[in-house]
Amino acid sequence: MTMKYESILVAVDGSKEAEWAFRKSIDIAKRNNAVLNLVHVIDTRSFAAIEAYDRSIAERATTYGGDLLKEYKATAETAGVPTVNTYVEYGSPKVIIPKDAAKQVKADLIVCGATGLNAMERFLIGSVSEHITRSSNCDVLVVRTDKGE
Repeated sequence: MTMKYESILVAVDGSKEAEWAFRKSIDIAKRNNAVLNLVHVIDTRSFAAIEAYDRSIAERATTYGGDLLKEYKATAETAGVPTVNTYVEYGSPKVIIPKDAAKQVKADLIVCGATGLNAMERFLIGSVSEHITRSSNCDVLVVRTDKGE
């Protein structure tokens, strides 16, 4: 039995691991003629404390996410992926990615990096990729970078 993916959700946060996941998702999308959905989740849980000192943090995070997705979308389209959608979401990546975003795009595959940018959160409460794997209703591919990276 051969599985054909139709809608792939890729979580990107600017980390090297997420970039590898994105690169791998391009190949999967092309092989399956699938829609590639790129999501960047801005973790708003940390904004309350930070915004007391810097009101522009949310705006800068949104700009960063939009720029990142624009660059990734152009790369995927240049590589030959016919349909690429981008989404900037707000909230907990652990909830948004496997539940809200995956449902919104009717994902049958989620691709994410093994680790992301937030090492402290991973240490305290577990990784986002681990949570996606446990709580997703579809296949999940967790991508690691080469040891030399």
